[in-house]
Amino acid sequence: MIFYNAWLLWLLPLALLPLLLERSHSRHYSWNDMLPKDPLSDILGLILKILAVLALIFIVLGLAGPHTSEQKVQKIGVGAQIALVLDRSASMDDPFSGSGSDGKVGETKSGAASRLMTNFVKQRKNDMMGMITFSNSAMYVLPLTENREAILAAIQATAGNSLFQTNIGSGLTSGAGLFDGVPDSGSRAIILLSDGAGRIPADTQQKLKEWFERLHVSLYWIVLRQPGGISIFDTHYKPDEDKALPAEIELNNFFKSLKTPFTAYEAEDPKALASAINDINQKEKKPIKYMQRIAGHEFTQPCYLLAALMIGFLIAVKYLEMRTWRQA
Repeated sequence: MIFYNAWLLWLLPLALLPLLLERSHSRHYSWNDMLPKDPLSDILGLILKILAVLALIFIVLGLAGPHTSEQKVQKIGVGAQIALVLDRSASMDDPFSGSGSDGKVGETKSGAASRLMTNFVKQRKNDMMGMITFSNSAMYVLPLTENREAILAAIQATAGNSLFQTNIGSGLTSGAGLFDGVPDSGSRAIILLSDGAGRIPADTQQKLKEWFERLHVSLYWIVLRQPGGISIFDTHYKPDEDKALPAEIELNNFFKSLKTPFTAYEAEDPKALASAINDINQKEKKPIKYMQRIAGHEFTQPCYLLAALMIGFLIAVKYLEMRTWRQA
């Protein structure tokens, strides 16, 4: 048992006062030795004193705020430990395909990502999720947590001014770092969402390979491709002579070399993005162990109710006593 205001328990000895004090009217008689003994009255008097003591005890306990501590129970559910690594470069605030045929600007890529990720989180009840955003460098947003309100708030907070760089390497290393030191639930994944790519240095590539393998992390990459842009699935693409492969294709080839599972998606509009997220939602439904938090139980109100009950008995007895004296 835990108390919010434990110092008030020092008042508990005061609850014994009814046992020590005598009622004043019992002193009004100069001599009553000739009266016969009345054991029933003595017992009733003792019971009334005990009721008064209990009333004071429950009042003090209620003021102290008794409650039990929070408990964690391990359960088996369906879900995963998921790190969201979201691109926050300035291009994410552009519409998917510019102005529509009706002259209205389409939904921005960041807006669609935020809306669909929010729906994704709401559908998944047993996941632990964390978040990293990146533009020119990674920004730590949220550790792996079961708190749905915190996750949804973090997704809503991803909007804002950003820089033009897309440092995917920094975002991925920070995303993998979210799993370090966290007990493995049996299913781990990073969802990387970006509208571009970047070249990852060789030393960072090696670090990612080691971390992904050691931490057992799979990778999902959703590319928000510009209409008419290069497709990462174009196996026949050949760069101009003496030129390197485009960053998107080079990055896709690197992800394929990982020893852990990797899946890539391309989305040119919100509908395609929703389809990719839905596919991930279906794949990442594996049995996992998770800790369910059970809130502690509050005992303040029961203490006050018991104290009120004791006081009610005392008032009822006092009322009967007054009526008896009036009739006499």
